[in-house]
Order: sequence, then C-alpha cells, then structure tokens
Amino acid sequence: MMRVLYMGTPDFAVPPLQALLQAGHEVLGVVTQPDRPKGRGMKLLAPPVKETAQALGIPVYQPETLRGYAVKPLLEELRPDVIVVAAYGKLLPPYVLKAAKYGCINVHASLLPKYRGAAPIQRAIMAGEQETGVTIMYMAKELDAGDVILADSTPIGAAETAGELTMRLSHLGASLLVRALSALEDGTATRAPQDASQSTYAHLITREDARIDWMRTAREVADCIRAMLPAPGAFASSGEAVYKFADAVVSEKTGEPGMVLGVENGRMLVACGSGSVAIGQIQAPGSRRMSVSDYARGHALPEKFDGIGVQHA
Repeated sequence: MMRVLYMGTPDFAVPPLQALLQAGHEVLGVVTQPDRPKGRGMKLLAPPVKETAQALGIPVYQPETLRGYAVKPLLEELRPDVIVVAAYGKLLPPYVLKAAKYGCINVHASLLPKYRGAAPIQRAIMAGEQETGVTIMYMAKELDAGDVILADSTPIGAAETAGELTMRLSHLGASLLVRALSALEDGTATRAPQDASQSTYAHLITREDARIDWMRTAREVADCIRAMLPAPGAFASSGEAVYKFADAVVSEKTGEPGMVLGVENGRMLVACGSGSVAIGQIQAPGSRRMSVSDYARGHALPEKFDGIGVQHA
C-alpha cells in the first residue's frame, strides 16, 4: 500500500480522501487551504477536507503559500510515495511535483484535455455539454496538461445542478483514484499524452457569469441557472432589486426577453431570446430561496427583469 500525502480543499475532495483510507493506503497528512471567513458574519470556517481529516485523526497542514520551498521540510519529513491532489486550489511548484517517488497524481473533474482549469463542472454545464467525466493524471508544470492514467465518462442530467454533478464526479473520481494507485503499485499504470490541440480552458466563475442574459436561448439560460447552483446563484435585476433563481426548465412560450409571462403550474415564465424558462424557485433581496408559488402568495412578481449579461465563453 502507498504512503500518501493528500492535498485538497472543498467537498469534492472528501470522497477521494475517504476512498484512500478504505483501500488501506496510509495517509500521512492532509494539506489544505487555510480557514477563510465566510457568510454574513465573516466567521472563520474550516475547509471540508480539514474537517474530514481531523475526524479521521489525520494530521492537517494549512500553509498560506507553497512558494519559496515553504513545505519542503514537511515533504522531507513525511517522505510520501505519492502526492494525491483533488481541487487543492493552488498551483504546485516544481519542488512539490518532484517530491514523491511516483510524483503528483491529480483527480480532475473533466475529460481532459477539455475543461482544464478551475471550474470544469460549471463550465461544462454552461456550455450545454451532455457528457463529462473524471480524469486521473500525472501532474506536470503546465496546468492540467499531464499524461492521463485513467478516465471515465458519465452523462450530465438535463436538470442536474453543478452541486449535484460535483458530488457524483467526486465519487467517480474516488473509485478511479483507487484503481490508479493500484496500477502505479503493480507497474501497470499507463501514460497517455493529452492532445493539446483539443484543450479548452475552464475559467474561474465570476459574478458576471452568474448574471442572466435574457437574450440567450431558453436552453442557455436554464443551463446557466443550474450551473450556478449552489453558488454563486444565477441572478437578474428588476429596477434596484436583485433576484436569484433555481429549478428552471425550458418552455416554448415566447415574448420580449426578460418579460415575465405569468405563472403556470407553480413556475414563473420568463421570456428569453428564444423560448422561455419556467422557474420554480426564486430568492428575493434579503430573503431565503422559496418556491415561486409560496413567494407569489405574499408578493407581486416583477413584470420584467433587466440587466443583459455578458457573452459566456
């Protein structure tokens, strides 16, 4: 079994860590991002991987930086056979990439070389992809460009949100990771170079990505809404008020883009550049998210949403 140093931060990185332990590998420690202030009270919150590691009795390290050989003493002390990385959130400098016998192995939530970068799940949904997957690869100096060990695909559900897909891919990645480490141990792991000419880049999600452009097709608007769940939440303004949306499906009804066409079967119909979206949940300013039916019982729905968004890449 392998001596593993694990590097990961968000919920996506939790199942692969648990899978390593269940497979009998020795997890020497977990390197994760520092606690960050979050929420309205800006309370310091620990990363999900830290909470999991502490519950399992695994030592946790939270360096502010990896630059300047900051964690070299730790690497020399632990002497891992392999470093496993899953959504750690920082680029690894060369001295880390070379620190273990088998190098650094990454669990990436796309079918590389498509959607290299920080937001592969959200970008795939926004692009209307019907399939994605997980790739286990050797890490290289260039971002997400290393040779592939294993990959597996899965369809994206028509109504699946980024949060739901993230956890499905996390469990898929956990299974693939265990298989990859077994192949490394017995010398059967492959190294399939990526075709760089087919690569695409998944940029970090910005606030402007979450702003709904009602000139888009209904399918594109619905994809944007589910790609932004659970965070940051797709939004649009009506005058000074900003609303967030969830649970959107495509409708054939038409009208002026951004116009609220009414409520049918508990869903608010909003016209798009082509067709409309039927939205099941809404979050008004200063309120929690609720069903359109519940909201409409005590509030008037806007007549029109404005604020044309950016052209999404």
